[in-house]
Parts: sequence; structure tokens; C-alpha cells
Amino acid sequence: MAEPSPFELSQCRLPCLHGIEDALHRIRPFLSETPLVRSELLSRLFVADVWTKNDTVSPIACFKLRGALTDLLRAQTCGSISAAVTSSTGNHGQGVAYAARLLGIPAHIFLPVGANPTKRLTIQALGGTVHEAGNDIDAAKAMARAFTATHGYCFADDGESLGVMEGAGTVGLEVAQTLKAIDWLIVPMGSGSLASGCGAALKALQPEARILAVQAKGSPAMVESFFARRAIARPVQTVADGLVCREPATRALAALWKFVDDALLVSDEELLVAVHALAALAHVLVEPSGAAAFAAAWQRRADLKGKRIVFVLTGANITSEVLQRAVTTALPFSVDTVLQEEARSYED
Repeated sequence: MAEPSPFELSQCRLPCLHGIEDALHRIRPFLSETPLVRSELLSRLFVADVWTKNDTVSPIACFKLRGALTDLLRAQTCGSISAAVTSSTGNHGQGVAYAARLLGIPAHIFLPVGANPTKRLTIQALGGTVHEAGNDIDAAKAMARAFTATHGYCFADDGESLGVMEGAGTVGLEVAQTLKAIDWLIVPMGSGSLASGCGAALKALQPEARILAVQAKGSPAMVESFFARRAIARPVQTVADGLVCREPATRALAALWKFVDDALLVSDEELLVAVHALAALAHVLVEPSGAAAFAAAWQRRADLKGKRIVFVLTGANITSEVLQRAVTTALPFSVDTVLQEEARSYED
């Protein structure tokens, strides 16, 4: 793949607080603020002050509607749009399908072969037309772009679209406006739109806060590119379909380098443990990609002791098969011990 040149990166318009505030204003009539709550049991487990931003509480059980709706609403202000198109592993496709239905236009969603069946069925239930295209998300994107160009439709790009990125950033804006003195915001990462948007919002309001982006080891392109400071393509093979990216997008990379402090890879086993742990301790159901923040925090638990941490829980569109795998995966700690032990001060 061709690497973005320094000139291309310098010309990228990146998400900003004003744009994220505009996005929140646009989507608020359609979407309520999602819960941000302190978890007593997670705080005891990590000996820290742990909060969860639960963005599974949405009409599509994930955060993706924020960016899709922002992008289409902005496109609509520039002129009428006859149909929306996107490529997705599932959640972003649900977001575009739902947003298109709100605006009364058709949606065409390009999914890679073998995509999550739960997400595929939901897209169809929302009125989206599903196109099977290619063996991974980037192949699906190429076909979706060609389809868009042929028909003159509106393409909502998860990775390059500023509207998608700033819409996703409303998650971070809500967190930063509600909770003060955040040490770490831990964000799952696929295309990089959410981590970048959240980073832009949080850094603008709480400059001392730090952002940790988390991707699956079976799809390491964004994390490797983050550290190499150049675009690196990698194959995809992971249970976490919401954390995949084979070829990094230019705008997403530029935004990551500006707004994100650190990045981390977690294994599928760690993600399944995290699904189980969040159900047991936070009483929240998430899919593997939605559990990435816990998995990362468990890896870094020694460094996070005594800190104020926010886990962004991004989605709950899990199949029954994967859920069964998760709940039968052994936890690396005793739930009974966490429940019974006296609360320890995270300031100790």
C-alpha cells in the first residue's frame, strides 16, 4: 500500500472541539446521552477509580450511530442525498442503515463475506440492503466506493470521514463534560475514528488526560502504524470484528498521532475474558470489541493503580456462539474475592 506523504498528512483536517460540539448538537434530537457510571467492583479489582461509558445503550446497541448520523446530516445540509453507502464489518453498517432510515433514504451496506450474522440481520431489519463484497473490510470498502461512484450516492467512510470521526468524538465529549480529573480514557480501536474523536474532545477540555487505544492482536495494523509513524498494512484474523483494519486510513492515522498517547494489542483470549469479567463485575453485556478497554486495563493494571480510568464500552452485538465461549473462559481472578473483600482506597 502507498504510505501517506507528509504533505497529505499536513493537509488532513482533523477533528476539533468545535466540530464535535456541532456533531453533538446535530445528533442530540435523535440520541440521548449514554450512561457514565462508577463501578464499585471494577474499582476494587483494579484498586483504582474505574468508570464505564456504556455506549451499548443505543438503538443499535453500539456507538456507531453517532458518526453515521453526523455524517449524513452534514451531507444533507450540503444538498439532497438520494442514498447512503458504506462498508462495514457490521456495527458501522447498522449505524448508516439506521441513520438513512431516519432521513428517509435507502442504505447500501457492503459487508465482507462471513460477517457477523447478528449484525447482518440487524442491518436488514433496519431497511439496509446488504451486499457481500470481498474477504475483508478493505476489499468491501473498495467495492462500496466503486458502487458509490457509479450511482452518485453518499459514501460514509469510517476512517476518512471527518463527520464520522467527530460524531464518534461525542462519546469523549460527554465523558469530559461529566467527569473531571480523568487520568486515562481507554478506547477500543478498529478504524481509529472513535479513539481519534474521543482524544480530540478530551484533550481540548482536559489536556492532562491520556488516551489509550486498544486493538486486537489479530488485526494490528493501526497499532503498528501508530508506533512506526507510517502506514502499515496487516492481515485480519480475530474474533473481535469491531477491532479490524487491514489498511490504515490517512486521516485516522494523522488524528491518532495528534490526540492519542498510547496504543496496545490484546489477544482474542484476553477479549473473551474481558467479556466475561464485565458481565460478572459491571453487569454489562458487550461483544469482544466492546470489552477491549477491560482487556487493556488488565494488562496495564500495575500502572493504573490509583488512577481515575474510564472504559469506553462500544458495542453489545455479540453472537450466541461467541457469548458462550466468553462465559466459559476462566477469569484470572475470583469474583467472590472481589465481592467479599473490604473496599481498598485507590489513593493508597
